[in-house]
Amino acid sequence: MKPLSNTELHTFCSQFALILRSGISSLEGISIMLDDTPKGEGHDILEALQKEVEATGSFAMAVQSVSCFPPYMCSMTELGEQSGRLDDVMENLSHHYQREDQLSKSIRSAVTYPLIMLGMMAAVMLVLIIKVLPVFQQVFEQLGIAMTGFSGTVLKMGAAMNRFSAVFLILALILAFLIFYFLRNPKGQKALSRFAGGFALTRHLSEKTACARFASGMYLCLSSGLDTEQSLEMTARLIEHAGISKKIKTIQDNLTEGMLFAEALERADIFSGLYSHMVNIGLKTGAIDEVMKQIAEQYDEEVEDQMNRLVAGIEPTLVAILSIAVGMILLSVMLPLMGIMSNMG
Repeated sequence: MKPLSNTELHTFCSQFALILRSGISSLEGISIMLDDTPKGEGHDILEALQKEVEATGSFAMAVQSVSCFPPYMCSMTELGEQSGRLDDVMENLSHHYQREDQLSKSIRSAVTYPLIMLGMMAAVMLVLIIKVLPVFQQVFEQLGIAMTGFSGTVLKMGAAMNRFSAVFLILALILAFLIFYFLRNPKGQKALSRFAGGFALTRHLSEKTACARFASGMYLCLSSGLDTEQSLEMTARLIEHAGISKKIKTIQDNLTEGMLFAEALERADIFSGLYSHMVNIGLKTGAIDEVMKQIAEQYDEEVEDQMNRLVAGIEPTLVAILSIAVGMILLSVMLPLMGIMSNMG
C-alpha cells in the first residue's frame, strides 16, 4: 500500500476522532467507516485495520502493521492509547496533517507559476530559434551574405535542435516528469525543500517552514499530554531541516544537563526573541501548548507572505529576461539586415 497523503491522513484522523468522542470503540468505529467507504484502496486499508484490531485488540498496533501510515502517527497513536487520550491525539493529528497539507499546497502553488513562466519562455525561444531565424537565414543567403556572430551561433543551435529533436524531446519529457514528481510526491517535495535551502534567496524561507513545523509538532505533542522532553523527541522526527534538527539536539542536551526548557530554547535560537518570550510566559502560565499553536500559525502566515512576495518578484524578472533575450536575437538579425538594405538603397 502506498503512503497516504496529508489530505487523506487529515480526513482519516478527523473522522476517527469524531467517532471516539462519540463513545464508540476503535473496532466499531473502523466498521462504521468501512461500511461508508466504497471499494478501492481506502476500503482495503480499513479492512486491514479491522483485521489487526480484531487480532490484537490495539488500534495503535493495527496502525503500525499497515504500511501506509507515517511512523510519527504510529508513535502518537501508541502514546494516545497508553495514556487513554486517543481521541485527543487523533484530533490533534487531524489539525497537524491539515496544516501540513496547507503548507504543501502553498509551496506547490508558489513553485508552479514560475515553472509555467519558464516553460512559456522556453517555448517562445524555441519557436524563435527553430522557425523564425531560418527565414532570416534564407534572406541573407539570397543576398549572398552569411549570418555570423551571435545570430549565427543561435542559428547553429537551432539547427542542432532540429537535427536531434528526438533527443531533446526525450530530455524535455524527463524534465517534465521530474518536475511533476517533485511537486506531487511527498518525497519529492522534501527533496525540493532541501534543495531550496541551499540558496540564499530561499534559505530563510526554508528555515521558517521548519520552525513552523517544529512549533506545530510541539503543540500536537504537548496538547496530547506529553512533557517537553518527550515532545522534543517526537517532534525531532518531523524535522528534516539540518540546521533546526541540530538546534533541537542542542536543546535536548541542555535539558539533560538540567537547564530549563525556556532557557534551552532561547540558547538554541530556534525562535526569535519575541517567540522565545512567549514560550517563557506559556510555561509560567501552564499554556505552553496554546503558545506553540500561536507560534506555528504565525510562522505559517509569515511563510505564506514571504512566498507571495517571492513569486511577485519572480514574475517581472522572468518577463524582463525573456524580453531581453528575444530582443537580442531579433536585433542581432535585424540590424545587419537594415544596414544591408540601406547600402542597397
